[in-house]
Amino acid sequence: MSYLLSQGWVEEKSVEKQVRAKGGTVIPSVTKYYQITAAGIDKIEGPGEFTRDRFQGIRIEATGQNIITLGGDGNQVNARFRDAGEALAELRKAVKESRELDEAAKIDLVTDIDSMQDQLARAEPNKNVVHALWSTIRNVATVAGLAEAISNLALRIQALLK
Repeated sequence: MSYLLSQGWVEEKSVEKQVRAKGGTVIPSVTKYYQITAAGIDKIEGPGEFTRDRFQGIRIEATGQNIITLGGDGNQVNARFRDAGEALAELRKAVKESRELDEAAKIDLVTDIDSMQDQLARAEPNKNVVHALWSTIRNVATVAGLAEAISNLALRIQALLK
């Protein structure tokens, strides 16, 4: 719970009450509960239509890049890597729907997929980072029975690593 709190994904709320006993004594009572924040919802379900653009404030046209937003998951990638970005979005969806993976493995894999998509927003993705992420994603997804989604992505990532 402390991790979720520290990341800002949940927040602690308290309700204070007072109960008056027969003798007139007032007994204070505090009930604590946790509420998911907007950041937590975005982390679980992906950004909504009102989520701010993560590149807001950066003049994309000044960088010479063409950044596009993918419809499936809202991630933004360089237009040159659109096919790889869409294949990653398909894999992300397959991971979330997988019955072979437990929830912790899903979170780890989705995080790596998102990191890979972050690299695809760059003009020149860091090949070392892409290679490391790809190795993990490929291994876990293949074991989890997501071979179709992986094979769709494999050619695009291999071309990126050349």
